[in-house]
Amino acid sequence: MSITIRLAKFGRKKAHSFRIVVANTKDKRNGMFLDILGFYNPSEKPVKFAYDKNKYFEWKSKGALISESVEKLIDGRYRDWE
Repeated sequence: MSITIRLAKFGRKKAHSFRIVVANTKDKRNGMFLDILGFYNPSEKPVKFAYDKNKYFEWKSKGALISESVEKLIDGRYRDWE
């Protein structure tokens, strides 16, 4: 079983928000997940983004794969709102 840290979309139409979740790679994008690490809300101005660093590094040390989008958010490389 492979675990990944990725974004799960929720919110209403044309006002999406995302949760940063730990999930099995075979589960659907908005399906079951193991843990919630944080959130990303690009709909609000200023954009809101927060995550639990301790949980993130704990799952990463256990061998969880990290999606490209989450990696960009955490590294600060994803700044389309500026």
